Amino acid sequence: MAKPSKFAHVVYSTRRFEKMIDWYQEVFEAKVVYQNPALAFLTYDDEHHRFAFANLSAFMPDSVEPETRDKAGVNHVAYTYANLGDLLATYERLKQMGVTPYWRVHHGVTLSFYYQDPDGNRMEFQVDCCSVEEANAFMQTEAFAANPVGVEVDPEILLAQYRSGVPERQLLAMPQGPPSPIPDAHGMS
Repeated sequence: MAKPSKFAHVVYSTRRFEKMIDWYQEVFEAKVVYQNPALAFLTYDDEHHRFAFANLSAFMPDSVEPETRDKAGVNHVAYTYANLGDLLATYERLKQMGVTPYWRVHHGVTLSFYYQDPDGNRMEFQVDCCSVEEANAFMQTEAFAANPVGVEVDPEILLAQYRSGVPERQLLAMPQGPPSPIPDAHGMS
């Protein structure tokens, strides 16, 4: 059976067209490849586009904007960073811009920070904590069954420990603690 070889892009329909473009440029350090009043295409790497935005105000000017994000639909899109240093550097850069994660959790297999864009779309920025084989084995354990969500972490403590030279392997180890509460549909606990 044929499988996709890579993640290509995400397309968002929005009534916050300019805000969304600005947010993705800042958060992902993306550049606009093409934009007109109805559509915009952005990339952050060598792919022709990673994000596209359809301006609902241009396509459906008479429809009404929903007040809140419904629970149905895509929960989040995840992006993996090459290493913990890159994840923490991104956390620090975004924090300086006033963009902070609504959920910070060590899942056992990943260390993850969750963010929301201006439309409330959620994304996970993560770093793998182990190999795929180790992750698959861990998900078959009683420890994982007892806590499949993970443990809340403090990015500031992780950043300080990382800067002080604590080995990355130690920082990526699953911390002890109670299971993290799962945020509700709006990204808040």
